[in-house]
Amino acid sequence: MAHRGVHQLYDRSGIGKDTCTASRMLPPKNAYLENTIPSIEASFRAGADILEIDIHPTSDNAFVVFHDWTLECRTNGTGVTRDHSLAYLQSLDVGYGYTADGGKTFPFRGAGKGMMPSLAEVLQAFPDKRFLLNFKSRWVREADLLLAYLKQHDIAIDERIMVYGDARPVARWKTINPAGFAFSKADLKTCTLDYAKIGWSTSVPDSCNGGAIGVPMNLRYAVWGWPNRFLERMRKSNTTVILLGDVESDNGAPGITDPGDLKGVPQGFGGLIWVDAIESVGPAWEKRAGTAKGGA
Repeated sequence: MAHRGVHQLYDRSGIGKDTCTASRMLPPKNAYLENTIPSIEASFRAGADILEIDIHPTSDNAFVVFHDWTLECRTNGTGVTRDHSLAYLQSLDVGYGYTADGGKTFPFRGAGKGMMPSLAEVLQAFPDKRFLLNFKSRWVREADLLLAYLKQHDIAIDERIMVYGDARPVARWKTINPAGFAFSKADLKTCTLDYAKIGWSTSVPDSCNGGAIGVPMNLRYAVWGWPNRFLERMRKSNTTVILLGDVESDNGAPGITDPGDLKGVPQGFGGLIWVDAIESVGPAWEKRAGTAKGGA
């Protein structure tokens, strides 16, 4: 699962919830900007099975695909993202604020003009691909708006549409779309911590049933029953296992960026591998899968 698609990595040391990560970009290794059509296309080409994208409602009842709550960090716009119309948001340059040298140069300035896509544009451009949509707010009604928006654009709400985010809109989404896969960040954390407390007993906590559990790669051996007994318990409880990158003391666990981490993925793993560098991890995963099947 490609987090944000092919994008620009950044220095994660000491970041907070509102840190402008575009101003902390590492020297570019690719030409893509997150949450854009070219980035999404490159992600699937690199081997992504699922793409995680961030969504916001607009002032005129559309949805855009963009990460930040406000516009100043990445774009030449100002204000709260959802306070603006689709037309205004799509007039902006989403590469405007990226710099790897403290503001001396802005290598993507001008290249991202008009590249903030609507959600409908993304889903219609990739009709056979799976997406994990990230609610960026705590607004319960956002779930209803999303459902109405998808119906308005004749987009099937099936197994290719998954959602996660704050517990409130996610809970509402589960109510109005009970057949879909959805989890909140709070659900994921609760299940993970609850299993750490009682997994020694071979039991799976109720908080995990039908939900998701996160396993940072550097802590996987601390998970009760890892790997085979653990994975079998999660399978029986219909709990989706999400493998993450190494946990960071102050920033949580990012996605996997080092293809070498794939050595820690058990054979036959059926969960999700959360990836922050699909352009390098994806081909490495496909090579491993080919080798396992007797390929090159």
